[in-house]
Amino acid sequence: MSALRVYIEGVGLWSPQLADFAALRSLLAGNTPEPPSARPAAATLPPNERRRAPESVLLAIEVAGQAVAMSGHSASELACIFASAHGDQPITDYMCATLAQTPAELSPIRFHNSVHNAPVGYWTIATGCHAPSTALAAQRASFGASLLEAASQVLVEQRPVLLVCSDTASSGPLLEVTGCTQSFGCALVLAPESSATTMASLRLSLTTSRVISSLAEPLAHWREANASAGALPLLALLAEGHGRCQLDAAATLGLQIDMDHI
Repeated sequence: MSALRVYIEGVGLWSPQLADFAALRSLLAGNTPEPPSARPAAATLPPNERRRAPESVLLAIEVAGQAVAMSGHSASELACIFASAHGDQPITDYMCATLAQTPAELSPIRFHNSVHNAPVGYWTIATGCHAPSTALAAQRASFGASLLEAASQVLVEQRPVLLVCSDTASSGPLLEVTGCTQSFGCALVLAPESSATTMASLRLSLTTSRVISSLAEPLAHWREANASAGALPLLALLAEGHGRCQLDAAATLGLQIDMDHI
């Protein structure tokens, strides 16, 4: 595959330790950023939707809103890709337990929020977005796979694309399977050409030689604690301004990323 060149115009980030991308930059500069509130604000959602939305939706909407605001684009015009390795794990745990014990008591609202594309549904309705939308899952390769998908759409359609990848902490028996012990979400706005808001350019190449990019603590621990935090090597490069990293894009494929600061 020929290398794909795309440009980054916005970044969003939220975890229990980091409120946004600026907080990551501060951490990598040796500071201790102020931790965010207990739940993502997700200010893009109307108040009624915000109150009843599960954490998985709030997390995805929060980072999407941050990235779009930084890019200067209108959310209603951006094609979007929402990725998650596991979907809403607490709701999945609840539904499995309820179906096994008292199936007649299954909540229709919680079932409604269990589908994998629930976050992108909330986002497109809240923003009035009629552009194409995609929901994607590839286990621990979800961020790399969705970045490859986003770059492909950017270049084929010659339009900017919003990419969101997020997972919340697991609970119950699922925790033993996924090992997802804390929440993490991130978002990028990618474009086909450089603009006044471009912060970096990325050159993406597929490789069968898979190498795990090293990360200093606490980032290495956070990456292990959440599949979507597989994005951290790239986010760290964006914070530092240059370099190379490699992400998983599939079980047998790596995605090499060379980044240049603009």
